[in-house]
Amino acid sequence: MTAILETQGLSRTFSGFRALSDVNLSVMEGSIHALIGPNGAGKTTCFNLLTRFIDATAGRIRYQGRDITHTRADAVARMGLVRSFQISAVFGQLSVFENLRLALQRQRGHSMDWWRSDRTLQRFDERTHELLAEAGLSAWAQHVAGELPYGRKRALELATTLALQPRVLLLDEPMAGMGAEDIAHASAMIRHAARGRTVLMVEHNLSVVADLCDRITVLARGEVLAEGDYATVSRDPRVVEAYLGHGHAGQRKHGATAQPPHG
Repeated sequence: MTAILETQGLSRTFSGFRALSDVNLSVMEGSIHALIGPNGAGKTTCFNLLTRFIDATAGRIRYQGRDITHTRADAVARMGLVRSFQISAVFGQLSVFENLRLALQRQRGHSMDWWRSDRTLQRFDERTHELLAEAGLSAWAQHVAGELPYGRKRALELATTLALQPRVLLLDEPMAGMGAEDIAHASAMIRHAARGRTVLMVEHNLSVVADLCDRITVLARGEVLAEGDYATVSRDPRVVEAYLGHGHAGQRKHGATAQPPHG
């Protein structure tokens, strides 16, 4: 496996506060890679740097072997490095079907074709229905997106992101606020989406991370604390201390089985 997305010494300072410090990250092509850590660890800052929503104070970012450290965010997205957000991002007044078809219309170029007749855009209908089925939203196709239950709305956001044909899919807390049934469905959808592409995800639900991810990078206070598969990082005393406090880390050193909490 080769790295499709890499950072070297990636750092970001806000008004003297070092939010991310000297982060070296290698995301292997075709993998599902998780970025985890306690609140304030720098995970979302890292995502914002990778997708060029903010500039790095220091360090380099390489995507498919190309330096994108100073590339515009829209150009990075067109290169196939596409992200979702924690905040809901659907067109609330449009139907579920219209939201997905609008994302697919991106294939026509810069125009969103607001003035085109429905007949002109029918060539996107088949793929729209495929994405609806993958997201479990076929029965919701004509519902107004803004009125969807929360879990279904998150599924629509993921389907819309997939419609952009990403090569690397960055998911920022895709399970946030979901119930158990929606989490199971979203996990299956991410696993399906990962076929033929790379996924980098920030996620607090460690049961999901353990089930889905090939490799995990743990951040704490803006620095890489540990990296490896779930079995490796969950038994690292530094990771246990970061999640549960010093007392649990001491127990772990003496043979206890304390691990970061699942979920």
